[in-house]
Amino acid sequence: MGTPTKLYALCSLLLAFLFPFLNSLQLDGGKLCRPEKHASLFIFGDSLYDPGNNNYINTTTDFQANFGPYGETFFKYPTGRFSDGRVIPDFIAEYAKLPLITPYLHPGYHRYIDGANFASGGAGALVETHQGYVIDLKTQLSYFKNLARLFRKKLGHAEAKTFFGRAVYLISIGGNDYLVPFNSNSTVLQSISKEDYVDMVIGNLTTVIKKIYKKGGRKFGFTSMLPLGCLPFTKVLKPGNTGACIDELTTLAKLHNRALPKVLQKLERELNGFKYSIADGYTAFSERINNPSKYGFTEGKIACCGSGEYRGILSCGGIRSVKEFELCENISEYVFFDSAHLSERANEQVAKLMWSGTSNVTGANYNLKALFQL
Repeated sequence: MGTPTKLYALCSLLLAFLFPFLNSLQLDGGKLCRPEKHASLFIFGDSLYDPGNNNYINTTTDFQANFGPYGETFFKYPTGRFSDGRVIPDFIAEYAKLPLITPYLHPGYHRYIDGANFASGGAGALVETHQGYVIDLKTQLSYFKNLARLFRKKLGHAEAKTFFGRAVYLISIGGNDYLVPFNSNSTVLQSISKEDYVDMVIGNLTTVIKKIYKKGGRKFGFTSMLPLGCLPFTKVLKPGNTGACIDELTTLAKLHNRALPKVLQKLERELNGFKYSIADGYTAFSERINNPSKYGFTEGKIACCGSGEYRGILSCGGIRSVKEFELCENISEYVFFDSAHLSERANEQVAKLMWSGTSNVTGANYNLKALFQL
């Protein structure tokens, strides 16, 4: 009959051919087409992980990237990803020998045996963050719950729980929650301490983790918060800034990065079978911003696409509120593709650290490769 991997590949080809004639949730025909140790990938988060979910909601171009030059490096057309090509989960899927995980909201696509991506550009852990324009983390969780119900209906409770237990859950959230008080008229940080605000963000994230766990999820992957105050986008928020990072934003990122590992360690003690990896994204991004040549880049502080100083105005593509934009000649030389998001090359480097980094990078007993192999 052939190996399980070959059978799975054959079933995938068969499903691709039959797909237009099949209805509802596609589970590759049950056990036959799923290798025993098959681990799927479920993705939650913001624009760092969004593969184009925001294409399918009623929002503004401020929270979309479905126009050129986004996507031009790899896909040759805009997919809705906030990069010139692939984003971090795309590389993780490749390393795990999975196909690209399609946006959950993509119409007509229901084959979730490999997982689903719920991430939404601009989303936060707090419902209030860009409310009405994005898919917040709580709503992303509701989509996952709907999917879990379908799996239980198709497979039965026991097998569905086993399926979700083998899966890996990749989560990137919080950055937008911390940016909102600085790029809007929000006064939240005038009435609450930075520490309490971070606790609110982490608290909402913790609730979602526990609810995924309740549905069977056991293996979770995170990165620490980026140096938010050092993005081209944030540097232009302070008029007359001479290139320094915005300390108040960086402080919030550091507070988040101290709080998250403590919560994950607590969950590991409390929840039977809970395992996690948390890559040191803060250091990885800081090093590439400050020492780009060490990692094969020529520019770490200026965005490839945008306008104004550092190309920090989020005008890439020319269809947001600011129409003028510049585009660099060689995207692969830049750490940042647009004012707030990484180039495909930078995404790939960070994904490799998450996948196979040692414990000093992942901050835990596991990297993502180890989680997929469990």
